[in-house]
Amino acid sequence: MTYYLYHIPGKKIGVTCDLNNRVTIQQGYGPDEYEILESSDDIDYISSLEIERQREYGYRVDMVPYKNLKPKKNMKINVTEQTTTFPCPVNTLKGHLMDNIGLSWEHPEYGDFKLTIDMVNWIMKNVKTSMFNNDRSYVYNKAMSNFQKNPIEYEHAVVHEMLHNEIATSKSSMFDKIRKWALVRGLYNSGNSHTQYVKLQEEAGELAKALLKKDKPEVIDAIGDMVVVLTNLAHLEGVKIETCIATAYAVISKRTGKMINGTFVKDEN
Repeated sequence: MTYYLYHIPGKKIGVTCDLNNRVTIQQGYGPDEYEILESSDDIDYISSLEIERQREYGYRVDMVPYKNLKPKKNMKINVTEQTTTFPCPVNTLKGHLMDNIGLSWEHPEYGDFKLTIDMVNWIMKNVKTSMFNNDRSYVYNKAMSNFQKNPIEYEHAVVHEMLHNEIATSKSSMFDKIRKWALVRGLYNSGNSHTQYVKLQEEAGELAKALLKKDKPEVIDAIGDMVVVLTNLAHLEGVKIETCIATAYAVISKRTGKMINGTFVKDEN
């Protein structure tokens, strides 16, 4: 086995036999962000050199030489019909998961689960503390299975639900204020969709001017004015702006395509 003495400038010096897993995946440093100081098949030599170089470069010196470190054991994961439970609290879970990248376990209904970087991120977003033991944490198997089968579609569904909930609660209050403001001023009784459309074009022109001048306050003001006009235009057409937004997102969330000259061009199919 070959051992590598690696150096992350300004951060640390360490030893590993798996650079990709230890340095890139676990610590997040790409190949161009660290250097290999030495490599050897002699664990005694590389362990001594690590401590020597740590002192030489002024880094924290490991208390235990690399050769004396006990190999990490795979986590003992407990799988039930509904949940997968991890043997550690939420605040230390990510480190344990990263140390076990590649670990897999089986569920009788949902099949094999495998720890990847994306799976670790999903787990950390959805993990809960066990109600029976604060030193254990868990996730629901069905949700984890849905994510593993189609992570992109799952994330779209989550974002769509979040958007819907926000619009239905806190953000709807702002739209309600706009509608109340318009009602009090008689806009809904005397105005119509055509006049609001003309107003929208005027505000779009103001936005264009602000963008050309790189006038951030005016950009914010123009975008806000356009949202107000669109809210009123939707109301005059008998729909809520919240419904329009949710409907539009439901469509675009499933679109695929690519960026061309700064514009997202959707796939024809």
